[in-house]
Amino acid sequence: MNERERLQPGADLPTVNILQPQGKLTVGVQLCREIRFPEQWQHLAGAGAELLVYMTNAANTRETDGVWRSHLISRAAENQRFVVSANIAHPDQHCPSMVVSPRGEVLGELPDGAPGLLRQALDLTQVGDWYLGQRRQDVLSVFYHRPE
Repeated sequence: MNERERLQPGADLPTVNILQPQGKLTVGVQLCREIRFPEQWQHLAGAGAELLVYMTNAANTRETDGVWRSHLISRAAENQRFVVSANIAHPDQHCPSMVVSPRGEVLGELPDGAPGLLRQALDLTQVGDWYLGQRRQDVLSVFYHRPE
């Protein structure tokens, strides 16, 4: 809601390649409410993202505790990708800043409402396509149709 005047909607969901000393790292980015749309995260994983970065300004006392944290763990595990989440440091935040492994294991998490720095080494050999390869695409497929 707060970003609508700053961001423009697009017609694609691209990945970004970041050159590292060990080689290329492919990253997908999701923002705020996009945590509620698992098909977007799946699209980024299918497009080769090894790391999913989630940025939000989530501070709302009306949200149920733990739901967004659970979403982040699910997005990591269901897509077998690392998820790195960054939220504002606010007393009413309802989404943690954290790092989650492709198995859904929380590798690190900052305390709610407090500023901090979280460092975590990622073993990209843990990224996989085992579950993505088992999708029932004969029953369901997701595609984008651009209105003309």
